[in-house]
Amino acid sequence: MKKIVIVLALLMPLILVAEETEKQQTKFERFVSKTGVMIKFVDTKMPNISGAFGYKSPKACIRTVLGETENTYFYVLSKESDGFVYYANIEYSDLVEINKAIKKMIQEVTADCDAKPYHLENRFITEEGFRVGYVVEKSTASWYIRLNELSASEVFLSDFEELKKFHDAQAKIEELKAQNGK
Repeated sequence: MKKIVIVLALLMPLILVAEETEKQQTKFERFVSKTGVMIKFVDTKMPNISGAFGYKSPKACIRTVLGETENTYFYVLSKESDGFVYYANIEYSDLVEINKAIKKMIQEVTADCDAKPYHLENRFITEEGFRVGYVVEKSTASWYIRLNELSASEVFLSDFEELKKFHDAQAKIEELKAQNGK
């Protein structure tokens, strides 16, 4: 009996670590991996986001996922780099939060530049790893996005006006929601 207890005590940390390291599904993966239901994807092209410093511009679309009982909307950004394609599937409610964060950062950027820090970073990160923000060095702000946790998915924007495309994506989703009635 003691041997069983000792073996279980030794194995318990391994079991707990294995459970913690299991990859969490994204909102997109959870929605599209439902079994036994019909799902249809409809993509609506949106303007690409322009990168600076020779960064390849992410392609953009609104992906409507039509389900039998509900529809879900994602702002999809994709970027090819070194033979890989990196994605951000930003669900509508996350896009709303991103736009709130962008609005707040736009209000703060001038003061951050005027403070002349050696280095300052102001960013917003979604639960699924999408980042938007800016870095201030030498009193100049450089805006960037990162599609996911992978470093090759980072893009510095040609200018902060590119951030308006997130607002435009939200407006387009709201238009599609009204058309689809779900």
